[in-house]
Amino acid sequence: QVFQVRKVQGTNMGKIFAMKVLKKAKIACNAKDTAHTRAERNILEAVKHPFIVDLIYAFQTGGKLYLILECLSGRAGGPRRGSWGGSGGLRMAQVQGIAEGELFMQLEREGIFLEDTAWAPEILVRSGHNRAVDWWSLGALMYDMLTGSASEVLLRGLTTWCLSQPPFTAENRKKTIDKILKGKLVLPPYLTPDARDLLKKFLKRNPNQRVGGGPGDAADVQVQGPFFRHINWEDLLARRLDPPFKPCLSEEDVSQFDTRFTRQTPVDSPDDAAISESANQAFLGFTYVAPSVLESIKEGFSFQPKVRSP
Repeated sequence: QVFQVRKVQGTNMGKIFAMKVLKKAKIACNAKDTAHTRAERNILEAVKHPFIVDLIYAFQTGGKLYLILECLSGRAGGPRRGSWGGSGGLRMAQVQGIAEGELFMQLEREGIFLEDTAWAPEILVRSGHNRAVDWWSLGALMYDMLTGSASEVLLRGLTTWCLSQPPFTAENRKKTIDKILKGKLVLPPYLTPDARDLLKKFLKRNPNQRVGGGPGDAADVQVQGPFFRHINWEDLLARRLDPPFKPCLSEEDVSQFDTRFTRQTPVDSPDDAAISESANQAFLGFTYVAPSVLESIKEGFSFQPKVRSP
């Protein structure tokens, strides 16, 4: 569960944050989920980048884990149509994660898609994988950003609504995996030739043929075709470029998020049902406070030594 919360005391009092809540009992019973949870928290601490949300706090109770993150009201999953800026920003963030030896795209796959549609074929068949899987995931995300879940498009002079989904999806997990492994990549006719070309290169099933899958890695992607030709990568990293779409939102505005989530009643009931001591060992060291918070506390604290009377 993810909540929009307001800090009611202390440093940054009144500021809005995103709060992710996880139940320890559900995680601890699966070694893979436990490892993923630890990795997510550690990656968020280690990777500081303009295009990755900041981890502000991490803490735990007897039964739950909490991640307090920077809250971005723009949209769940990032920008949509005209998304050269969004995909470029993700590419820059991905390079940062790779440079630090971290699995950044785990955050992208789990935090944006929340499903199996972003996994590369070599992961699904367990044939061994390398960094090329991240470029597949970026291609799957880019497809979704360019088509949108409900995009208004112009076809032959007629305005119509096109319901779209990630490139390989089906009614259940097994069929979705089958499509990823064997299905034909169908690209909507309204995508530009440049976008179509890049998507095909990202979504190659053979990782050796996938753009970015070779020794050049990110450098090969950066110079691929004309899709990114208008991007100045240094200006993008410094956030000097104006995004194609910038919604006008207040701090508490959640209008850009799916109403399936925002209509739910925000309930986080206390859960002090402690798990076993051995299971809880997996969550040792989970607590975290961002250095920026510690610095602000330090700056706000002034020590005045007592003056002794003669």
